[in-house]
Amino acid sequence: MRARDEAEFTEFAAVTVRRLRRTAYLMCGDWHRAEDAAQDALVKVYRRWTRIDRGDGLVGYAHKAVVTAVLDQSRKPWRREHLDEVGDDLRVAPDPLQAIDDRSVVIDALAAMAPGQRACVVLRHYADLSVEQTAEILGIGEGAVKSQTSRGLVQLRDLLGLNERCAS
Repeated sequence: MRARDEAEFTEFAAVTVRRLRRTAYLMCGDWHRAEDAAQDALVKVYRRWTRIDRGDGLVGYAHKAVVTAVLDQSRKPWRREHLDEVGDDLRVAPDPLQAIDDRSVVIDALAAMAPGQRACVVLRHYADLSVEQTAEILGIGEGAVKSQTSRGLVQLRDLLGLNERCAS
């Protein structure tokens, strides 16, 4: 890679790594795994740096790489065992007196969601990506993004206890 490309990548990585790490954290609920996923994503971007469209394609490719890294991590056998151990604890409804905007409650609720739904909700509502961008990043159709996001939001409301509060 040329020195100019190295400098451009270094600048891109410095600006983007925090956002990638936060996106990964919202998807997996673990800062260490999020850091690993962000680094894996940046390695993928680095390898393809000279071939990636530097416009919208660059950020989209980085998001796709971080989502793929998180989903790949969750498929590892040792991760599934850990998720099975804590899965029931994550589905416990939060204390009604606790504020909904408490980050840990939202992170726990996101962690309890199915990976595909979690990815759609995070990319659409946290990363503020369009349906089209989310579909491209996840490699699924736009209709699937819409339905996964809709179902994910319903489940997120259930996990946060919002549906019961609205009904009363």
